[in-house]
Amino acid sequence: MTHFICITCGTQFPDSDQHPATCPICEDERQYIGHNGQQWTTLEAIRETHHNNFIEEEPNLIGIGTEPRFAIGQRGLLVQSDEGNVLWDCISLLDDETIKKVNELGGIDKIAISHPHFYSSMIEWSKAFDAPIVIHADNKDWVMRPDPAIEFWQGETYQLNSTMTVVRTGGHYDGSQLLHWADGADGKGVLMTGDTIYVVSDRRYVSFMYSYPNLIPLSPSAVRNIVKSIEPFAYDRIYSGWFGAVLKENAQHGVTYSAQRYIDAICL
Repeated sequence: MTHFICITCGTQFPDSDQHPATCPICEDERQYIGHNGQQWTTLEAIRETHHNNFIEEEPNLIGIGTEPRFAIGQRGLLVQSDEGNVLWDCISLLDDETIKKVNELGGIDKIAISHPHFYSSMIEWSKAFDAPIVIHADNKDWVMRPDPAIEFWQGETYQLNSTMTVVRTGGHYDGSQLLHWADGADGKGVLMTGDTIYVVSDRRYVSFMYSYPNLIPLSPSAVRNIVKSIEPFAYDRIYSGWFGAVLKENAQHGVTYSAQRYIDAICL
């Protein structure tokens, strides 16, 4: 029995004798089937050819990403806290070296994930660190490997600890969520957004999409709802889901300006 992993998106599936016929996440119009068709691998095979890098993004914030690039190139963020570390978003590769390094950094108390393109091998990570996984109930149907470790929450905000809050934004998925870290950016506040709020190449601004690879925009009302969901929170910096995708300062202005620019363009 094997937990197969989709090569295109990196999602791990339940234990089975044969790989699934298809990956529902990749068949959805927000994602895609790879040019070579549906392909599968395993965690054991990835360990033979890949490794994880740890990069300090700022004090108490460590990026964890896989080299060579795997799936959509996503990376996770380990937020260190006296109240317990939080892993924001997840990657497919977990190996002994990664477990050792994460434990040296204080382990993981909780895992929270923005949306299905980052669910990856989240159950492997949860079991390795005895950490529950926080996912909005609106995304329950997109969990390909169900497990009791997953806590499906409802509502608009979920308090992880005194400085970290998960916020449901909707948009990219109905249950898309982001993480507000009040202590980040020297106390000015940080948002970790996956690609619900995507830091663009300009890196002063952001964008919002229903599908990024297939270039399907969100509606103006969906963008307004995303912006409204984060209005109560102070933040000066945004990390979206990949290394280098960082809006380093004046992020609140960047979001406000970008949202209006987006809506104006859609409504032409």
